[in-house]
Amino acid sequence: MYAIERWLCNFPLILSHEIHIVLVFLMISDVDILNANILIVDDQKANVLMLEELLSQTGYQRVTSTMDPSTVCALHSVNQYDLILLDLQMPGMDGFQVMEDLKKIETKGYVPILVITAQPSHMLLALAAGAKDFISKPFDLVEAKMRIHNMLEVRLLYKQLEHYGHSMESWAMHDALTGLPNRRLLTDRLSLAIAHARRNKCTMTVMYLDLDGFKQINDTLGHDAGDMLLKIVADRLVAVLRQEDTVARLGGDEFVVVLWELSGDDGVAKLVSKVLLALSQPYTIKGQSVYITASMGVSIYPTHGEDIETLIKKADIALYESKRSGKNGYRIAEHIDFDDSVK
Repeated sequence: MYAIERWLCNFPLILSHEIHIVLVFLMISDVDILNANILIVDDQKANVLMLEELLSQTGYQRVTSTMDPSTVCALHSVNQYDLILLDLQMPGMDGFQVMEDLKKIETKGYVPILVITAQPSHMLLALAAGAKDFISKPFDLVEAKMRIHNMLEVRLLYKQLEHYGHSMESWAMHDALTGLPNRRLLTDRLSLAIAHARRNKCTMTVMYLDLDGFKQINDTLGHDAGDMLLKIVADRLVAVLRQEDTVARLGGDEFVVVLWELSGDDGVAKLVSKVLLALSQPYTIKGQSVYITASMGVSIYPTHGEDIETLIKKADIALYESKRSGKNGYRIAEHIDFDDSVK
């Protein structure tokens, strides 16, 4: 635990309150540590055999070795070792050169090196060069086992936190219920679609839709049923659209679709009709057949606007007009007067 606390004090990222909380639940088990991927690098066969014996007796399962330091980078690129036990004094290519080469290929910035040296003066130099810890020769077996264990515990925790960070980033960009992009990611996708349309002098389309009578589903069947319905709606929207298009959920029963290079009333009408037909098919919720439809508003770049806010607002107003004129239909923004519409 001391090794983890020491590492956290030097962790290069500013941990948020949420990550501090999740640290309580991140645990590295002995099984995880004993299954870590370890590489021994030493030009002396006797040293390699001694380290292999030490690790084997301790219970480590995945230990490999090399006596050729020039192969370390290639091996690490393929195997992504959790720990590299690196001798510093080797002919032809010493441990310092190996560390420099590893830093060039380790894009994540964490090189899991524990150096082995008989020279006390080399210890601080090795740490300055990027090593995470060191073992002195001749070995104190108890100390060596502890340093290896501690460094692997830190390394594996680092990997867990890195994975958690990626997950948090993904969660921040996606709707928790449906897995669709949320408003934040929608803004990014819209920016890309607009930039693409501007650069290629083509059009793109925004579709703003919500479900007709969704509140009644929640009131009669419960919110669980409503959530199930929203998930199915999301799946149907993704299935009916092209891979390059984006379907986002803004919240409640509101969805926005971004369509790349779809232009003209005929093209829009064809796709909108396809979407409305897909959403109007029966849903099986809690053993019951549920029927629901959708209403939609459409805006087109650059006809109805050239920025995100304008395109979404005009599509939203067109949606309002569509719902006012009846269910299971759509309106295109050019059919309404933007200035006179309800804000």
